[in-house]
Amino acid sequence: MVAARSLLAVPASNRKMVEKALASGADAVFLDLEDAVAPERKASAREDVVRALKELDWSSRPTLFRANALDTRWFYRDVIEVSEVAGDALDAVLVPKVNRPEDLRAVAVLLDGIELATGLDPGKIKLEAQIETAEGLTNVDAIARSTERLEALHFGPGDFAASLGMPQTSLGTRDGWDEAYPGHRFGYVMQRIVVAARAAGLRALDGPVADHRDEEGLREASRVARALGFDGKWCIHPAQVSVVNEVFSPTEDEVSWAEKVVGAYEEANAAGSGAVSVDGQMVDAASIRMARRTLDTAPGHG
Repeated sequence: MVAARSLLAVPASNRKMVEKALASGADAVFLDLEDAVAPERKASAREDVVRALKELDWSSRPTLFRANALDTRWFYRDVIEVSEVAGDALDAVLVPKVNRPEDLRAVAVLLDGIELATGLDPGKIKLEAQIETAEGLTNVDAIARSTERLEALHFGPGDFAASLGMPQTSLGTRDGWDEAYPGHRFGYVMQRIVVAARAAGLRALDGPVADHRDEEGLREASRVARALGFDGKWCIHPAQVSVVNEVFSPTEDEVSWAEKVVGAYEEANAAGSGAVSVDGQMVDAASIRMARRTLDTAPGHG
C-alpha cells in the first residue's frame, strides 16, 4: 500500500461528514468508531461503517475503520459485525491503544476465523496499530513484528501524554514544545515509533493537531514529523489536508536534487565508473537510496 501523506479521521456515525471526507483531497480516510462516536451510538455505528464501505466511492483509497480499544465492551463486536458483513470491501482495521504484541495476535486470530467463515482470502484484512501508552512504547518493536497483517504504526499523542502524566492542554504534536523542557517532548516517542516501523517494513503516521484553525501550528507539527521520518499525519478536519499534503511532499529543490543524483548514478553505471559526483559532492549508496525514496514519494514520480 502506498504511504498516505494525509489520513483524515471522520465519525463513522455521521454520513454527511463521511461523504465530505471522501470528497476531500485526503490521501486516506478512516471511519472512527472510537473517540468520535458517543457510547450510546457505538453499536449502531457499526452499521454505518458497513454502509459506507459498501455504498460510497472510496476512489483509489484504502478502506479503513478504527475499532474501539481491546479492553472495551465494544471491540470484538466492532471487528465481527463489520468484517463479517463488509469484509470484501474492507482493507484494514485500525486498532487503538495497542500495548503488547499479543493484542494484535488476538485480533489476527479473530480475523482468521472471520475470513474462513466468509470465504475471504486468508490475510485479506490488514491491521494498523496506534501506539498511545507507555506500555505500548515499551513493546513497540515486538508489536511491529507481531503479525504479518500489520502494515502501519500510528502515534497517538493525546493518550500518550495522559499515560505519562504530561501536562497537556491540547491534542497533538503541536504541543510538543514547552518552555519547561529544552526540546520537543514527543521527539523520543516519535523517533522510537518510526524506527520500529522501518525495521519491520511498516508505514508510520503521526497523530493529529486538534485546532484545525491553527494552520501554522499544523505546518510546524508536520515539519517535525516529516523530519523524524514519518510518512504522513492525521487530519481531523478537511481544512488541514492541503497543509499536510504539502509538507509531506518533496519540495521542488528536493526533487531536482534527487533527479540529478539518480541520473548521475545511472550514467556512471553505464560508463562502468564507481565514482559519482553531483554539484561537486561525492554521492554514496545512501544518497542513492534517499534520492530514490524522494522520487517515489513525489507526486507524479512514484
